[in-house]
Amino acid sequence: MPQPYVANPEKGPSRIRVHHLQQAKEQGEKFAMLTAYDVMMAEIFDEAGIEILLVGDSAANTVIGYESTLPISIDEMIIFTKAVANGSKRAMVVADLPFGSYEQSPAQAVDTAVRLMKEGHAHAVKMEGTAAYADHVRAMVLAGVPVIGHIGFTPQSEHALGGYRIQGRGDAVEGMKADALALQDAGAFCILMEMVPSPAAKLIDEALVVPTIGIGAGASTTGQVLVWQDMLGLGGRRTPKFVKKYADLRTTVSEAVSAYHQDVLAGTFPSAEYEFDK
Repeated sequence: MPQPYVANPEKGPSRIRVHHLQQAKEQGEKFAMLTAYDVMMAEIFDEAGIEILLVGDSAANTVIGYESTLPISIDEMIIFTKAVANGSKRAMVVADLPFGSYEQSPAQAVDTAVRLMKEGHAHAVKMEGTAAYADHVRAMVLAGVPVIGHIGFTPQSEHALGGYRIQGRGDAVEGMKADALALQDAGAFCILMEMVPSPAAKLIDEALVVPTIGIGAGASTTGQVLVWQDMLGLGGRRTPKFVKKYADLRTTVSEAVSAYHQDVLAGTFPSAEYEFDK
């Protein structure tokens, strides 16, 4: 079985940093990213060897219960980011810039990114956007913030894109490649591609010097990312086609909770073994 990517095998696991991910790209190795929003899951994923923990604005759906990612605020993102950072010893913690917190100007993007790093203790940020946001990336990098660019389907633009639709088909792949190159040239250390046909993702990956991360973008990217509730079968919402379920936690948790409920109603919990004698 392939081993988790280790920055320095002789010294054992250490904090994953930008240059380690670049080494993975150059050496033809892979790395994994998972979303995380709380300290307990962050600890589990970190101990399992996951290289990057993404505090995604998907917390809007999976944790808070909003209908989309759009309503989540920077203050909410900071709380989730801080929790994940507290649970991570080895993984890089990346926080999403939420909708409305960076679009107005490069200065606004810097302000938001700095808050996520200072208050949330993030190690890097992720920003959705095309080449039009290259100046935003450049400004954040100049301020000392490592940035991941996010292209393809960008959930914050779901209304403009006409819903959850595959991006980069046909002639559109050239425009997407130009976006990726512009973000790379602006200083982004990695490019994430979402819901992009595999041939298009492969073409873009080969055109870039920096590593790529895919979600619904085939196997040619350097890294892969999934929403943890989806890959562990916990979500009740429709699971995207590109998700492989590695467990069925929804059934496991439901059965355990039902058993606890029945024990309480029947008076069989707590039994003597769970009571204090004095």
